[in-house]
Parts: sequence; structure tokens; C-alpha cells
Amino acid sequence: MSQELKVALCQMTSVDSVNANLKQIESLLAEVPENAGVRLYCFPENCLYLRVNEGEAVPPFNLTDKVFADLAVLARKRKAYFHLGSVPLQMGDFLYNSSVIISDEGHIETSYQKIHLFDIQLSGQKPIRESDVFRHGEGPGIFELDGWKIAQSICYDLRFAELYSQYAKEHVDVILVPAAFLVKTGEAHWEVLLRARAIESQCYVVASAQAGLHTSTHSTGQRSTYGNSMVVEPWGQMAVRLDGTEKQTSVCSLSKAKIEQMRTQIPMAQHRRVTVK
Repeated sequence: MSQELKVALCQMTSVDSVNANLKQIESLLAEVPENAGVRLYCFPENCLYLRVNEGEAVPPFNLTDKVFADLAVLARKRKAYFHLGSVPLQMGDFLYNSSVIISDEGHIETSYQKIHLFDIQLSGQKPIRESDVFRHGEGPGIFELDGWKIAQSICYDLRFAELYSQYAKEHVDVILVPAAFLVKTGEAHWEVLLRARAIESQCYVVASAQAGLHTSTHSTGQRSTYGNSMVVEPWGQMAVRLDGTEKQTSVCSLSKAKIEQMRTQIPMAQHRRVTVK
């Protein structure tokens, strides 16, 4: 069991081209020395395909696709886990907004399907209906790495405290929140929600985000995302905050001692009276 876990926060500006996004991932990896000791690389929602034009068909991914094999080679080379925040993954008859984990040995598996789908109508903007494409996931997802319990969520899940209450009951050490937040909602809600989730769960929150202006590779379509990828400590302090305009990386070391210190000083697990079924 490791008392520290090094993670790489990988912020992207993905587009509607798998090849372009793979090259972007490779360029981000090149920014982190292979001997940096990173055990977990965290990529955002829609890291391998981001629909720029609302309403266009979303191509389904399968775990046998070549792009995952290519990434597995890189994961083995770096002796690290890759957490692909989400891809449009075909599972049986349905398409899910799904996280994928690639292990340090190159093993590829789906690990979490987004539960809360983004069906919204902001004033003065076109409606967005994620449920027109994807099926809801059905439950939480936790995996272990070097003795660390790591919980998963995706973007819009961030607004639903009951999911994170379940993770708090499981005493997770880290919660991942890969995202592609809109600029308008990001400016208003992104930081406050991430800090709240860290404080209430008394753990780290690692949130890799899409950032900047996304331009379609086959049309004149464009869209913008908020960026501001973050690592938030159990006390609610910001360990890392990237800007909102471009792809970039940052390496951060997480400490079990900080989690234990927080939980000892404010023993919320002993005080909890309302349970989540």
C-alpha cells in the first residue's frame, strides 16, 4: 500500500476526430517525463471523441478498437494506469457515456457508465439532450490502485450529492470527475461543486476537463468548454488549477496522511445519521 499516489491531470481540447485526439494525448504524455513516477493519468470526458455539432451522430466505440490498443502500449511503456474519462462505448444494444481504464499491464476494461445524463435548456441557448444518444448507467464505480480506493463520476453527475454520499460511505480516497463543462455553468458552479464534494467526502477530487475552443474537423462548427481542471484536497483547498483555454498537464502527489488527518479532526463517518440506500 502506497502512502502517496502521483496523478497527472490531463486537460484536453478534443474534437470530432479520433486520430486528432490520440495525437493530442500523445503530446500531453510527452510533457510528463517517463521517470516522474506518475501512476494514474486522468483524461477528461469525451477524450477520444467530442461532438462539436449538436445533433450529429456519435460514432460508437468498442474495446477492441485500435485506439485502445495504441493507448495500452503507451500505458505499459509508462508503467501507469490511464483513466479515459469517457468515450461513447457500445455495450450490447446500447450506447453509454463510459469511462475506460487501461492498466499498467495494458489491460483494457470499462469501469463506470455516466448515471445522470445532461438534458438541459439554458436561457437563450439551444437545448442539449444527452439522453437522445446515451443510456443511463445504473450504479457507482470504484477501482483500486496501489491501495487507494478511487471512485468515478462524469461531469453532470457532479450536481447529484447522493452519488458522492455513497462514495463517502465507502471511505474512498479519491473521486474522479472527468468533465466537459459549458462555460456558462462552469463559471457559476464548477469550483464550488468540486470543493464541496471534496469537503463532504473528506477525500481528494481529481477533475480533468475539456477546455477552450473546439473546432470541427469536417465543418465550420465550434463549441467552447470551461476547462479549469483541478485537484482539490480533502480540506477543500486547491492543490492544482489549470486555466480555461488550452490543453495542458500537471502532476500532483496525493497523500494518505492528509486524508487521515482530515477524518481524525472531523470524524464525519462516526457522526453520520442519514443513510443512503
